[in-house]
Amino acid sequence: MHLVPMEQAGTSSHSGHSHHHSGHSHQCSGEHEKPSGDDRKYDRVPPGYSGVVYTCPMHPQVRQTKPGACPICGMGLETESAAVDDEGPNPELVDFSRRFWVALVFTVPLLILTMTPYVGIMAVREFFGERVSLWIELVIATPVILWSGWPFFVRGYNSFRTMNLNMFSLIGMGVGAAYIFSIVAVLLPGIFPEGFRDSEGNVGVYFEAAAVIVTLVLLGQVMELRAREGTGKAIRALLDMAAKTARVIRPDGTEEEVALEDVKVGDHLRVRPGDKVPVDGVVVEGRSSIDESMISGEPVPVEKVDGDKVTGATINGTGSLVMEATRVGADTMLSQIVEMVANAQRSRAPIQKFADMVAGKFVPAVIAVAALSFVAWAIWGPAPALSYALVSAVAVLIIACPCALGLATPMSIMTATGRGAQVGVLIKNAEALERFAKVDTLIVDKTGTLTEGKPKLVAVLPESNHDETEVLRLAATLEKGSEHPLAEAIVAGAEARNVTLGKADDFEAVTGKGVKGVVDGKPVALGNARLLEELGLDGGHLMEVANARRDEGETVMFVVLEGAVAGLVSVADPVKETTPAALRALHAAGFRVIMATGDNERTAKAVAGKLGIDEIRADVLPEDKASIIRELQSQGRKVAMAGDGVNDAPALAQADVGIAMGTGADVAIESAGFTLVKGNLDGIVRARRLSRATMRNIKQNLFFALIYNGAGVPIAAGVLYPFFGILIGPIFAAFAMSASSLSVVMNSLRLRREKV
Repeated sequence: MHLVPMEQAGTSSHSGHSHHHSGHSHQCSGEHEKPSGDDRKYDRVPPGYSGVVYTCPMHPQVRQTKPGACPICGMGLETESAAVDDEGPNPELVDFSRRFWVALVFTVPLLILTMTPYVGIMAVREFFGERVSLWIELVIATPVILWSGWPFFVRGYNSFRTMNLNMFSLIGMGVGAAYIFSIVAVLLPGIFPEGFRDSEGNVGVYFEAAAVIVTLVLLGQVMELRAREGTGKAIRALLDMAAKTARVIRPDGTEEEVALEDVKVGDHLRVRPGDKVPVDGVVVEGRSSIDESMISGEPVPVEKVDGDKVTGATINGTGSLVMEATRVGADTMLSQIVEMVANAQRSRAPIQKFADMVAGKFVPAVIAVAALSFVAWAIWGPAPALSYALVSAVAVLIIACPCALGLATPMSIMTATGRGAQVGVLIKNAEALERFAKVDTLIVDKTGTLTEGKPKLVAVLPESNHDETEVLRLAATLEKGSEHPLAEAIVAGAEARNVTLGKADDFEAVTGKGVKGVVDGKPVALGNARLLEELGLDGGHLMEVANARRDEGETVMFVVLEGAVAGLVSVADPVKETTPAALRALHAAGFRVIMATGDNERTAKAVAGKLGIDEIRADVLPEDKASIIRELQSQGRKVAMAGDGVNDAPALAQADVGIAMGTGADVAIESAGFTLVKGNLDGIVRARRLSRATMRNIKQNLFFALIYNGAGVPIAAGVLYPFFGILIGPIFAAFAMSASSLSVVMNSLRLRREKV
């Protein structure tokens, strides 16, 4: 990311400041530090390489120039840079989806053939006869195992080669062992002991166990890749905001449309009415108002004249401008926001990492047990000893295969996501759910989150020698031409009270202070205390009234007629009806609630006092939100942030969990972990309950997954045989393994009925 000197940054020195932070944010978080000597062996990108780099979301030290799987955990790699405009879907997702469907098409008839006898339907198997059925199983299972499951064997092989054992090591071994055992059983049934052959001399085979394992694991992989695909959309939504072309004015005065990437610093560009501003720059002629809501979140268009700075991707109003490009390409504000969101989005590992860690310790242990069991049976087992040895070793590998471990997280997440959608809480990924269960601090924006976001006129207070209607008529007439939300509130209030508006001339907006103009031939001004100071006026006793009103959370504006204060109008943004109850519930759920707002301290304190908010941060610029979050995180807090504007995207991505109000901008929604369809705070309470229930559910699932495997391994190894004569064959092992997967799935489905 290119950092910009402060004075030429963005729309204000603040924005430069915030990006300055973001440049370092990923170093602070300790996630992307330069690889140490040990990690460097995974970095296969040659120095000076400028193409696409692929990296692992769990292990950022893994970097290479072509797609593939992570050598450490076996997870699919994804592109490192945000700006790579890869419109196509992830090649690995396409490949795995295809393998999954092929596996499914073959596994279903295989299950019908092998499982119907267990439920008392003999017809299918009897129609073919046992011997032919075994050959059919071999033929149907082979494409599933050798084609659909091939990536697992490759990853399993790589895990042994590099000694980074993971879930693919066991899956590869278990499936491979079951498949090879079954082929031997079909081709050479004679080598097995009497006890393993049925009356016709056939040996039980485990093709369906192997095929089902492959299909289930593929399903898990496809689900995971799908979830990860979504993270790229945020970046694309941002990149789509940029203009695609620009109109360059050549030195000879001719104009030419060029692609955005061909614009150079110093070029003069024409911005026509309604166009997007192509790059960051300075106005050199013309005047217009520009909608900068994508950067500032403020819906009010900003007046731009000669010498004012403009930002790429903001939208020009009705005037025509000529601007000089000052920052192009990767240096523009938009590119930097993209880069910030991308850095903050780099997924931090969820509880799946725990499952992988368990698998990492579990796998070598299981392989050791399988080997020991083989040796023990081969030496001390009854004749034919080698057959017993093989059977127990395969049973150990199959019963230990951690596919329930692989399912434990995705199944709960899928169910929780569906349940969330029913109650208006959209969840972006597993990680957001997991982290939200641990969050202790919630930052909310005032406007539109706690309040309606639509200001209303609440009072008109005239001076003694004026009347209410006259003061309101002057204010509303003057504000008629303005698009400011406060102005709209005044005009709407006047219309509601049937006040006839006059005619305003020479309208002029005084940034940050108010407006001036001429109404019916008399000079009128409307604005805050700073405007009074500028006009050299003293509000007198109205100042106290104004302050008292501000303490109630209202925004007060003075009306000045012919150089004297005629009265004041007060506008307030009403608190949503659902807010007080939701805040009580949030406190009950263990959150410390912080309100961040652009309002002045007085108004903010008033609102916070009424609602019982723990802490306020007033006069906050949108770009400061990310640094407030960083400051809280550095104190060890887990922070969730609720916001709605594009300007909130970097803060939403910086927070441990971002919560977008569904009423807001697409980019905010894409960079957040949760989206609340209604945009009320109740949604946050629901999301919290859901995330806690899901984490409980995942932990139960991991327990189920591990308890079956842990208890099953010694039994499969034959510990009970000397005492009770009990030895479980691979088919029972496969059943126990399926049972552990089934208990995980059933337990996950309980989330559907969770009260949120």
